[in-house]
Amino acid sequence: MTSADVTVVGGGIIGCLVAAEVLARAPGTRVVVLERDAMGSGASRRSAGLHFPRGGTERVRSMSAFSQSFYEKLRSQDPRLPIRPLSMHVLSSDTSHLEQTYLAAAGLTRSTGLPGDMVAAPAGTQVWKGRGCQYADVGALTEALARAVRPHIGIREGTAVTGIEVGSSEVTLRLSTGEAMASSKVVLAPGPWVGDPAWRSLVEPLGVRVKKVVALHIEQAPQEDDGAIIFEDDDAFLLPVHHRGHWLFSYTCRDWHVEPDRLTGGMSRANLDEALSCLGAYAPALVAHATSGRVFCDAYSPMHEPLVRTLGAGHVVFAGAANGSGYRLAPAIADEAAGLLGMTSSGRRNAS
Repeated sequence: MTSADVTVVGGGIIGCLVAAEVLARAPGTRVVVLERDAMGSGASRRSAGLHFPRGGTERVRSMSAFSQSFYEKLRSQDPRLPIRPLSMHVLSSDTSHLEQTYLAAAGLTRSTGLPGDMVAAPAGTQVWKGRGCQYADVGALTEALARAVRPHIGIREGTAVTGIEVGSSEVTLRLSTGEAMASSKVVLAPGPWVGDPAWRSLVEPLGVRVKKVVALHIEQAPQEDDGAIIFEDDDAFLLPVHHRGHWLFSYTCRDWHVEPDRLTGGMSRANLDEALSCLGAYAPALVAHATSGRVFCDAYSPMHEPLVRTLGAGHVVFAGAANGSGYRLAPAIADEAAGLLGMTSSGRRNAS
């Protein structure tokens, strides 16, 4: 039976950063990442990858600030990473809401309007300009982070976990290859695969739900200086996806209780109509260019904050259910998870 000190189940952006954080705190730790597909190929690959400094609760605002600092440092260390700073405009009819949710680092100031003529602010809506916004090719970033830690850990792609048995001193993982693996600690970072039979009984008490996530691809090339436009009232945004040469419009889809492995049929007519209706309220000229998109899902917690919790008598840590903000909050989630593993803080942030 193979063994490890820490096994991370899930090779998305959260799982990859957990592995990196464990190594940063305790070099020499035997870390293994188990990924059923390829690193960064699940929700991470389909993510819009938008970060902006806001949060609906005090904890999420703290996590957002930590993650923003982390990504800024990461990019300064390696400018080749697929992280791109963006300008940001925010549309909202509720000034007090913005004051409560956006960090001071966003530096929101009133603007007389939006750049260009692509979007018009509806009546009663005001425009703010801010800073601290960026987006990433999350799948490519995850691959780059995995490449950096690969010489120091075990990465097993195409290896699913089929069973988890929590013992008094260790956890036994049953693998799709027929092997069994013993680990002192396990971090579950499954993304939207929270209902997988291997760990369903462990995770079910957390009350995590899975919701469909839908975004339109707008076949219009962004200009070099185009930035993100946040429609705060509708929890939607327009993102210039510079590395792909088109815009992306994300809106809030309300389809719950979906399963990631069953979302293979493309975008539904109902979802398309909902998205186009929301887009048309702000940018009617773009509707005709919204000819494609992406459909997947994400895990959501009952309290609208990421879940970082110990399970299985303390030997298992769940890290995820980030409510559509997995990339945005991943560094802070990884930091908290490492803290719950009992590892000394790297000095960047205490676990909560």
